[in-house]
Amino acid sequence: FERFRNVIITSGTLSPLEFYTKILQFTPKVSESLTMQLSRKCILPILLTKGSDQMPVSSRYEMRNDASCIKNYGQLLVDLCANVPDGIVCFFTSYEYMEMVVSSWDKSDIINKILAHKLVFVETKDVVETSTALECFKKACDCGRGGVFFSIARGKVSEGIDFNNHYGRCVVMFGIPYQYTKSRELQLRTHFLETKYSVPQKDFVTFDALRQTSQCVGRVIRSKTDYGIMVFADARYGKYDKIKKLPPWIVAYLDNNHRDLSTDRAVSVCKQFLRDMGQPRSLKDEIGVTMYDRKQTEAYLRKHGYSTTYGGGFGANAKEEKASS
Repeated sequence: FERFRNVIITSGTLSPLEFYTKILQFTPKVSESLTMQLSRKCILPILLTKGSDQMPVSSRYEMRNDASCIKNYGQLLVDLCANVPDGIVCFFTSYEYMEMVVSSWDKSDIINKILAHKLVFVETKDVVETSTALECFKKACDCGRGGVFFSIARGKVSEGIDFNNHYGRCVVMFGIPYQYTKSRELQLRTHFLETKYSVPQKDFVTFDALRQTSQCVGRVIRSKTDYGIMVFADARYGKYDKIKKLPPWIVAYLDNNHRDLSTDRAVSVCKQFLRDMGQPRSLKDEIGVTMYDRKQTEAYLRKHGYSTTYGGGFGANAKEEKASS
């Protein structure tokens, strides 16, 4: 940082802020977390901790092969596909876990139930195949058939692809994407952070997993007029140490009544949210909330020393350019 006069770090997933200053070893002059200015509650985060049978759901190692957990995950997706329009994006913790879960769903006829509502597309390790699957997924959403995209946290889709508007009306996180703790690379990194910056291994691993989670769920909200559902399907998301590491703009819309839901209750909440979002909406509703009105614009111009006299704006400039051409 000494080589630069000013360094500005911005992101929607810099949470918690104090953790970044610790691992990057610098003292910020200004550190601020800004909320999202929305004219309506267009984000619906849900912490799903159990299935309709009240059995807990989780991707933790001890439960990965649990038949009831896999079945509850499948039933959740079937119910969402039956009620959520257009595109749904699902993130798994690894390729191996995704293959195991999808294979089990295929044997128990869950895949066929999903196909009755939407087409299924899968991210693979092959870049060309994944690109083709994404293209076909968007076509399925455009034509009204709808699609479900199975993806991997830390994969190509989780960070580089936007599912704006109808391409991503719902994102589901099946589990918490922890790194393999016995990985040599991770062990060296955590040892370095612990010895040099006094960052415990557990804190870094949890921070990294929740950062990846934030990257994944953030794919569905790409503009002020967009809306989407975020389903955190793992009982561990309900713990305080996990919630506090989620970005404030997500936590701000996390209702206390939505922090310990079963599948049937979660689907009911989603249906009500979609009904609310389906009501007629005008850009005029955004003025004064997500966009400046006339008074706010003039106040901003005066504050920064600009003239508040109307000078024609972009329309006048366009007319002048057309006349000169």
